[in-house]
Amino acid sequence: MALKESEAIVLRTYPLRESDLLVTLFTRLEGKVKGVARAAKKSKRRFGGALEPLTYVRAFYDDRERQELARLDSCEVIESPMATEISYSRAVALGHVAELLDELLPDREASDAVFRLSLAVLRELRGAALWMPITYFELWMTRLMGFLPEFTECVVCGRSLEGSRAFYHALVDGLMCRDDKRVASSELSPESRKIAAQMLRSRVSEFAEIDWPKAVGSDLRKFLLQILERHIEKKLVTAGMLEKIGS
Repeated sequence: MALKESEAIVLRTYPLRESDLLVTLFTRLEGKVKGVARAAKKSKRRFGGALEPLTYVRAFYDDRERQELARLDSCEVIESPMATEISYSRAVALGHVAELLDELLPDREASDAVFRLSLAVLRELRGAALWMPITYFELWMTRLMGFLPEFTECVVCGRSLEGSRAFYHALVDGLMCRDDKRVASSELSPESRKIAAQMLRSRVSEFAEIDWPKAVGSDLRKFLLQILERHIEKKLVTAGMLEKIGS
């Protein structure tokens, strides 16, 4: 059987037997693919450092008849996050991107839009920037998965929210006006709604020069995470880790 060849982003690796690894790839060709890399811990020629999480690779693999897992033959590094120094905060941010992709993407369903988004955000995460690319990634993943609600009208009554206060709640899919907000709702600030609108019209690279401390867009990230966690029906481990990082 001829090997399949695809650009891919390594999401996760797990030990499997003595020298094998179970690898989850986000491939451009087929979406999320899980496979076994035989003797990966021993073979520098076939894998080297290519299986580090969030490495952008060219992967060669094949599918065995009646087997759920692909056989990963080899990987060639295209770009690696290990090329520059990785701080703890950057490692958590990279882990957040990997966790979101792994949790949100179905197996074997290609999405070129998500693939291009992921590469663009990973490039921004090479530098000191953290909160801007994370906010952009969460916003666009929510949109591309079909979960992002309308920002300009109340989900309950349909009233326009332009020029008005807007609120969100963990159990509601959308924003609410002041009259329809639930008990224990949080407010999404006009500044964050403006940021979201700008991000939905722009490339992530266009925000690269903006000074972006943790406080900027924090309510937007909380709003997006509530939506994402509601749809995957679990808490994101890396979201809690990000929350503990300083400004």
